[in-house]
Amino acid sequence: MNTNTTPFFDFDSTLAKLKNLASEVTPPQSDTATSSASSAAFDQAEPLSVPLSVSELTQQVQTHMESQFESVWVVGQISNLTYHRSGHIYLTLKDAGSQLPAIVWKSSASRIKFTLKDGMEIVCRGRLSVYVPHGKYQLLIEDLQPKGIGPLELAFLQLRDKLASEGLFDSARKRRLQHSIRRVAVITSPSGAAVKDFLQILTRRTKLIDVLILPAKVQGDGAAAEIASAIRRVNQLNTQSNIDCIVLTRGGGSMEDLWAFNEEVLVRSVAASAIPIVSAVGHEVDVTLCDFAADVRAATPSEAAERISREDTDRHRELRQTHRRLNDLIERRLRIASERLHSLVQHPILRRPEQVLEGRRYMLGLQEERLDRLMTSRMRLLRDHLSKIAASLNALSPLSILGRGYTLTENVEGRVIRRADDLQAGDLIRTRFADGVVESRCVD
Repeated sequence: MNTNTTPFFDFDSTLAKLKNLASEVTPPQSDTATSSASSAAFDQAEPLSVPLSVSELTQQVQTHMESQFESVWVVGQISNLTYHRSGHIYLTLKDAGSQLPAIVWKSSASRIKFTLKDGMEIVCRGRLSVYVPHGKYQLLIEDLQPKGIGPLELAFLQLRDKLASEGLFDSARKRRLQHSIRRVAVITSPSGAAVKDFLQILTRRTKLIDVLILPAKVQGDGAAAEIASAIRRVNQLNTQSNIDCIVLTRGGGSMEDLWAFNEEVLVRSVAASAIPIVSAVGHEVDVTLCDFAADVRAATPSEAAERISREDTDRHRELRQTHRRLNDLIERRLRIASERLHSLVQHPILRRPEQVLEGRRYMLGLQEERLDRLMTSRMRLLRDHLSKIAASLNALSPLSILGRGYTLTENVEGRVIRRADDLQAGDLIRTRFADGVVESRCVD
C-alpha cells in the first residue's frame, strides 16, 4: 500500500493564507456614511483594495486545496452508494464525526474487482476537488480497497457466494469421466511448463489418448474471455471430433496471476460445457472458482494427466485377465455342449427310432377310432333332432289341414279369398285341394 504521508486538510493554515490574500486589497471609497457600528468594524479591519466575489473566493479556495491535497489516503464507511449507468460511482465516506462526498470515475471504477456495498469500510486514495458551482469539496477516488481484506480476496468471496447460490457448484450437476478416454482437448499456454508436465506424464502412461491443444492466454487482460471462447469452440466441434473431456491447465502463481480463472465469464463457461472439464490450475494450494465449477479438480497438471489416463501396462494386464476369462467361458460352454450331445445320442429316439414310430402309430390309430365314434354319435344326435323339427313343421303346415278335407281358395294374384263378397261375376279363382288345384270362374 502506498504510505503517502500528505497531511489532511489543515483548516488553521488555510485560513491564515486566506487572510493574507485578503490583506493585499483595500475596500472602495463609500459616497454615503454607514452606521456607526459598521464604520467601527471596518476601521478596525485591515484595509482592502477590492472585495472578492463568491466565485473568486471559491476558486482561490479550490486552487489552494487541490494543490495541497493532490494525493491523500482516507478511510471511511460507504453510504449513499450509487452505480450510475454512465459507469461512474457516487458515494459518501463517513465516520462518527463527519461525511465526505466522493466520486469514482468510470476509468477507475473499471479496475475494481469486487462489488461495493453500503456499510463497507474501505481505504481509498484520491485527491480533493472543489465543485465551484456549489462551493462544496469532494474526494475524487483513484484507487480503493476493502479494509482488513485484500480486494481480490473479497471479489473471490463475493463471486463464489453469488455463483454458489445459483447452483453452479452443486455436486449433483457434475459428471464423471468416462472409464476409457481416447481424445482430450487441452486449453493452455503452449509455451508454459504446465502443458509440458501434462504431456510428459500422459505419454509415459499411455499411447492411446489423442491430445488436441488449443493455445490461449492464461494470464492478464482478456485471458478469461479467450479461454471461455476456446471452451465454446471445443463444444461446437465435438460432434465431429468426439472429444471425451477438456483440461484447463496452467502453472502456479500469485492470486493476481491466476485471476483469469476466477472471472465470471470463464466460470460460467466451464459450468455450461456439455463436455466434462478437468480443472488443473496452479499448485495444490491454489484454488480458483473454475475448480468449483469443473466436473473434476486436479491439484496439478501432472495429476490431471493421471486422472484422465490409465497406464498401458494396466490395460495389458486387464486384457490378459479378460483373455483367460473368455477361454474359461468357452471351455465351460464346450463341456456343457459335449455332455448334452452325449445325452442326446443315448436317447431312445436316436438309438431305436422304429420303436418310437410304432408307438406313435399305435397312438394315432387309437385317436382315429375315437374320432370315428365321436362323429357317428354326433351324426345320430343331429338326425334325431332334425326329425323332430320336421314333424313340428309338418304339423303346422297348411297342406296337412287340406289333407283332412279342407280347401284353400285364391284369386289369380294368389291372395286368399275369405268371403264371397270379395268376388265378382267372371273372376277367375283357384281352389287348392290336398292332391291338386282346380281353376274356376264365378257366375251370378
